[in-house]
Amino acid sequence: MTPWRRPFPPQPLVGRSGAWAALLALACGLGLNGSAQTQRQPHIAYLYPAGGQQGSSFKVKLAGQRLDGVTNVYVTGDGVTASVLEHIKPLNGRQIALARDRMQNIQRALKTTPRAEPTISFRNELDTNRVETLSRAAAQKELEEIRLRLLNPKNRSRENPQLAEDVTLQVQIASNAPPGQRELRLATAAGLSNPLCFRIESLPEFAEQEPNEHRAQASTIAKLPAILNGQIMPGDVDVFRLRIAQPMRLVVVVRARELIPYLADAVPGWFQATVALYDAQGKELAYADDYRFNPDPVLFYEIPYAGDYFLEIKDALYRGREDFVYRVTVGELPFITSLFPVAGQVGQRVSVELTGWNLPVERLELDLSQQAPGLLPVTVRNDALVSNPMPFWVETLPSCIEQEPNNTRSSAQAVKPPILISGRINQPGDCDLFQFEGRAGDTLVAEVRARRLNSPLDSILRLTDAAGNLVASNDDHEDKAAGLTTHHADSFLSVRLPADGTYLLHLADAQGQGGPAYTYCLRISPPRPDFELRVVPASVNARAGASATLTVYALRKDGFTNQINLVLKDAPRGFRLSTDRIPAGQNEAKLALLVPMLPLFHPATLRLEGHAIIDGQEIVRPAVPAEDMMQAFAYHHLVPAQELQVAVLPRPRLALQGKGPGLTLPKKARPKG
Repeated sequence: MTPWRRPFPPQPLVGRSGAWAALLALACGLGLNGSAQTQRQPHIAYLYPAGGQQGSSFKVKLAGQRLDGVTNVYVTGDGVTASVLEHIKPLNGRQIALARDRMQNIQRALKTTPRAEPTISFRNELDTNRVETLSRAAAQKELEEIRLRLLNPKNRSRENPQLAEDVTLQVQIASNAPPGQRELRLATAAGLSNPLCFRIESLPEFAEQEPNEHRAQASTIAKLPAILNGQIMPGDVDVFRLRIAQPMRLVVVVRARELIPYLADAVPGWFQATVALYDAQGKELAYADDYRFNPDPVLFYEIPYAGDYFLEIKDALYRGREDFVYRVTVGELPFITSLFPVAGQVGQRVSVELTGWNLPVERLELDLSQQAPGLLPVTVRNDALVSNPMPFWVETLPSCIEQEPNNTRSSAQAVKPPILISGRINQPGDCDLFQFEGRAGDTLVAEVRARRLNSPLDSILRLTDAAGNLVASNDDHEDKAAGLTTHHADSFLSVRLPADGTYLLHLADAQGQGGPAYTYCLRISPPRPDFELRVVPASVNARAGASATLTVYALRKDGFTNQINLVLKDAPRGFRLSTDRIPAGQNEAKLALLVPMLPLFHPATLRLEGHAIIDGQEIVRPAVPAEDMMQAFAYHHLVPAQELQVAVLPRPRLALQGKGPGLTLPKKARPKG
């Protein structure tokens, strides 16, 4: 891969003409001086396609802004390499005028120069005292490039500046590249871009071919399973013909919001995909516009007989744009819809019941003997196909399973805190009651995990005394660590008990719904102070010897207020923090990341930790890299990223002659000699 270079050259508009590079510098006023801190970060808005198959090589197009000098592509993980083929910026008025002048000069020279002459000469459009000479072939090629640039619709439209610049990549995925989600960043003259989701898959991939709005135009997918890629433009509908050879339990999984979680300038703030399945006669067989609370739909349908079926994807509001990108996995896929129990204790073995489509087993044994507390993704493999992951919650607390009947005060299940309970709201209107003894002045915490475990349950919690008097209640409680969640439906109570005696916790669905999939994990315990950390942004740029600003957010839990000490873990030499703590009681800290005195050839991956004293013991928590993403013009979310990457760039050149990029010294300050 090409290292960071000094100085970073501007990208020419077309070809390799030095005149074009000069035109760009003159007409754009493109200078690369100044510190990386004061420049706005390069930004990419989408990738298309947003992934590919193992062992393949293909082109990826993307759009963004502030991408001058783009040279490198960085993809997390192993087995993926990429190079930049082209970078196109929209032309401003001055550039358009100069491009037309140059085109006319070349055309005039071609017309007036005898055909027998192998070269043509013409006056340079920037410097009329300079004569340029080109071969006829080079002149014709440049004319075609100029025409294409002048026809770029983005020259005229400034409606979506975040999509103004186009880049084309060549991506190679090794046959042994581990499948799963990666992050892709661009390296530019100003540093690293934001990360975007890029997926590695084992299945064959197909791209939509426009026009494909009607069944007669649909591309045929002759063999399943497969992955379908496309973009939805305004009013667009994409149709694919699925040639199905035998009856099957068809599963269609759409990835759209997963690829680009939030759009800052759109309501509701993401591409709201819908998917429908039709038979050969045009009858709608199945439709989905979401999957429970997830905006990305999942469609299930039992195919009764072989034949042609048609899959249609569009935006629910018929909106569209370049960044309305989708990936649809279709076939007889294993898909877990629920598991039970949903939680277990560290060190135990848990037998989990699985429900779903095309699953090879109905029960799975989980060994938690070496498992750390937190989320454990559960998957199953059906031949070469791996299911969707379902989260299972692991805790150090004793665990038990809800016992029915327990929906009245007289039948309430007796429990002894601290306890972790796996339960279900089995049918609409069901309510689970848990009874325990409490002492006056003790603080009790009751926390539901359901939405955060992919359950459709919208919980509501009520705490009453033995006489039925309401002590406290809660419906929704925001968890800032759940950056992809917009409806924080999990309930949370922290209550100082008013008297000694018997208390009851009532847990139900706030909308009166229920069913086997309406699972939950309920923690009943004294407060367990703890914290999580998020560090923003996930891509950091700084000039050598300077610094960049980071924001570290402390997501405090159960009343934790202590100071958190920040530590760079195993950082390369030269990196250090200007501030090493988040003060007691504060929820964030802005700090300077000081970087080495010399530029780095490639970005450095850093790890940040938080250390705090809780109940006399030191607790260490990782700072998860995140992007602060805006939704629908107003809302902000901390969306986790895989890595914290830092680009250390060369310092700007010092220009002593008053021309070119860099700092111009006043005459009296210029060195003598």
